[in-house]
Amino acid sequence: MTVRVHGTCAPGFDGVRAEFERSFAERGELGAAVAATVGGELVVDLWGGDADRSGTRPWERDTLVNVYSTTKGMTALCAHLLVERGELDLDAPVARYWPEFAGAGKADIPVRWLLSHRAGLIAPGEPMAPGAVYDWEKVTEALAATRPWWRPGTAQGYHAVTFGFLVGEVVRRITGVSLGTFLRTEVTGPLGADVHVGTPESEHGRCADMAPPVSREAPVSGEVRPSASASSSSSRTVFGDVPKPPVAGLSDHPMAPATLALQYLPLGDVNAAAYRCAEIPAANGHATARGIAAVYAELACGRLLSSGAVERLRTCQSDGDEPDLVLRVGTPLAETWPWGLGYMLNQYGQAGPNPRAFGHGGAGGSYAFADPENGVSYAYTMNRMGAGTSGEDLRSVHLVGALYEGLRERGPVQGR
Repeated sequence: MTVRVHGTCAPGFDGVRAEFERSFAERGELGAAVAATVGGELVVDLWGGDADRSGTRPWERDTLVNVYSTTKGMTALCAHLLVERGELDLDAPVARYWPEFAGAGKADIPVRWLLSHRAGLIAPGEPMAPGAVYDWEKVTEALAATRPWWRPGTAQGYHAVTFGFLVGEVVRRITGVSLGTFLRTEVTGPLGADVHVGTPESEHGRCADMAPPVSREAPVSGEVRPSASASSSSSRTVFGDVPKPPVAGLSDHPMAPATLALQYLPLGDVNAAAYRCAEIPAANGHATARGIAAVYAELACGRLLSSGAVERLRTCQSDGDEPDLVLRVGTPLAETWPWGLGYMLNQYGQAGPNPRAFGHGGAGGSYAFADPENGVSYAYTMNRMGAGTSGEDLRSVHLVGALYEGLRERGPVQGR
C-alpha cells in the first residue's frame, strides 16, 4: 500500500521527500516526520503514515511522539543556558547546588561529569520498584545516596535514564522549577516549538503510539502494562540477551551496564498517560520533528547560546578512543564513542559531513542535530522502533544524506 506523504520541501530538497517515501515502501516505516532548516529557514517539513499500529489514526502535522533519548539534547540545553547566565559552573561540584549529592563519596564530582556520562551513576544503588521512575523525589534521593558504579572521571558510560534526573535536579535546585517547566518557559514556549518533557494530558490525543520493530510485531490487543519484570523483559526485546536482575556489579555479565542503566525505565508502558505526563528528562520527551528542528536551528544560527557556549558543549570530553561502558555492547557505532557536554558528536557521520555537528539520538531511531558551520538543523521522529540509538538507523541516514545533497545544490558544504 502506498503511503501518502504530506508537507513541503524547498526547491532542491525533493530528494528528502523521495527517501522519506522510500522508508514507508521499503524500510518498514509506520508513522514519521522529518524537518530541517537552513539558515533558520524551514526547508523540509514532511509527515505521513499512521499514529497507531491499527491504522485508525493518521499521522498529522501536529502529531507528537515519544523521542526517547533525543530528549537529552533538550535537557542538556537547559543546563547550558544556566552556564551562559553565570548561574551554573561546569567545574563546580554538583554538591554546591545539590548538597545531599555529596553522600557516598560523591562530594567532588563536577557538573561536567554529569553531562559527559562520567559520574558513574548509571543507576541507583538499590533496585527500584516498577513505576518508581514516575516519582522524581524518590529517584533523586536514591541517586544522592548511591555510591558510583565506577570511580568517577575514569571511564564513561551512558547514563541512559539517570542523566535526566541528575541534570534535571541541578536545574531544579538552581531555578526552583522542574526541568520540563524550565524548558517550556525559557526555550520551547518563546520559540513556539512543540516539544514537551512532561506532556499535559490535554495533548495526549495527538500523541502517536510507539510500535515494535517489524520483525517483532505482535497482535494489536490492548495496552502493555508494567510488571515486576517489565523493564527486564523490555530490555531483552531491545538489546537481546541481558542478565536477570538484580545486577550486583558491572562485571556480572557483558550486558550488565546496559541492564543497570535501563532497569527501571517502564519500556512496556510508553503509550500510557502516566508515562506521557511524567518528567523523565533523559527519555520521555514528546515532540514534533518541526519543534525539535526549531530548537536546534537556534543553536545552528547562534541565536540561543553564544558561539563560545556552542563550542564548549561540542568539545569532546572523552579520552581518545575511549569506549562507552554501556553503549559498546548494544550499539554498533560505540566501540569508541566521543561525548560532548550532553551531546553526541559526529565522529561517524550520522549527522552529515561536518565533524563539528552535534546532537542526540533516541532508542528506535529518532535523531536530531545542529550543524553550525552549514547553518543546518535536522530532526527525525517516528513510532516504529528500528535500529540503534545514535543516528545510525538507516531511515535517518538516508534522509540526512538527501538533505546534504540538496544543500550542495545551493553551494559548497563544509565538512569531510
